[in-house]
Amino acid sequence: MKLSVKIKIIVDICMTAALLACMSYLLIGEKTHEWIGSGMFILFILHHILNRKWYKNLFHGKYSILRIIQTAVNFMVFICMTGLMVSGIILSRYVFDFIRIRGMTSFARTLHMLSSYWGFVLMSIHLGLHWGMLLGMIKKMVGKNRLSDILRWCLRGAALLIACYGLTAFIKHDLLSYMLLKKHFVFFDMERPLFLFFLDYTAIMGFWIWIVYYIRQLFIKLPKQKGVKK
Repeated sequence: MKLSVKIKIIVDICMTAALLACMSYLLIGEKTHEWIGSGMFILFILHHILNRKWYKNLFHGKYSILRIIQTAVNFMVFICMTGLMVSGIILSRYVFDFIRIRGMTSFARTLHMLSSYWGFVLMSIHLGLHWGMLLGMIKKMVGKNRLSDILRWCLRGAALLIACYGLTAFIKHDLLSYMLLKKHFVFFDMERPLFLFFLDYTAIMGFWIWIVYYIRQLFIKLPKQKGVKK
């Protein structure tokens, strides 16, 4: 595996871990939340620098339905991350406390909530769209023939269980109400262990990865349609 690919994987893993940590907000403390969030934005910028070839190829080649979806998701993730950065700076009480922007707190809180929960789901979808590529790398490292049919089906069963638990956690934490602004304040159970919170949110991410991965597989197996030039 090339060094550049290894760096990309490490950056993506760190960024995903930072995203999960930031979702816990009050459970890890506001100051810690701000520092991890700042680190996540640095990783996000680094991620785009490492994947700059994607921008160069943006206006080249044909656009299939799948490529249109992937491009749309990428831009929506970028919008959410920009919203998080802007609102985070306005709301900051520690890292960016030297920047004084008054009279925009209410707007910033709303923007931060929308960007957080939509960003979390969209980042999970983004991972799901690229999950096949990650599995391909793992198969190359492990060796495709080394995985028995029994083990392969056990892994698929485990993925299904994680997805089911993730859907249950998504409903239990009522994430949809935050995404649709039906609630303007996020509830945190301060007595619940932090480990269980991360377990729930990791499973929620797993649910979106699982469903998007298999939808993508269906698209790939469908008869190839004529691409649409952009």
